[in-house]
Amino acid sequence: MAAIARQGLAGVTMAALGKELGMSGGHLLYYFGSKDQLLLETLRWSESQLGERRRELLAGDAPATARLRAFAALYLPTGPGDPRWTLWVEVWGRSQASEEIRAGQVEIEAVWREDLVALLREGVRVGEFREVDPERFAVRLGALLDGFGTPIVVGLPGANPDAALGHVEDYLREALLAR
Repeated sequence: MAAIARQGLAGVTMAALGKELGMSGGHLLYYFGSKDQLLLETLRWSESQLGERRRELLAGDAPATARLRAFAALYLPTGPGDPRWTLWVEVWGRSQASEEIRAGQVEIEAVWREDLVALLREGVRVGEFREVDPERFAVRLGALLDGFGTPIVVGLPGANPDAALGHVEDYLREALLAR
């Protein structure tokens, strides 16, 4: 993950990565088959790590509003060059040309969406959130988070996680909180 975040997938050779990991590039190719598969499996690993944190925060007994804020904070990149988000940028760039990458992307994103939909349903059920269609709201919130996350990870001036989270919180307050 660090090598891909540092150099981008195009800048990573299997030989150099194998040397960094203490194995041959041939072994990497044997296990992963291609750089695209290496990227996808690295993203799956990264997301499984993050998924544990997401499940813990969603399973807590905090109000749904607090858990939704924590979900958004966890979703957003930590700053420019965030290795996890750099993997996503690489996947997005390759998904149009690769059915395998696109299918993996859909699979990984679905887990985030399912958790978000469940949280939204709970918030509506207990009266913390106004009546919304959780599926549609999750799509919009995901797009908003992706839209704020991309400038952060590429390091555009003025883009930072705290400002992005503030904008997301404003949106949630205006669009979701019971009136």
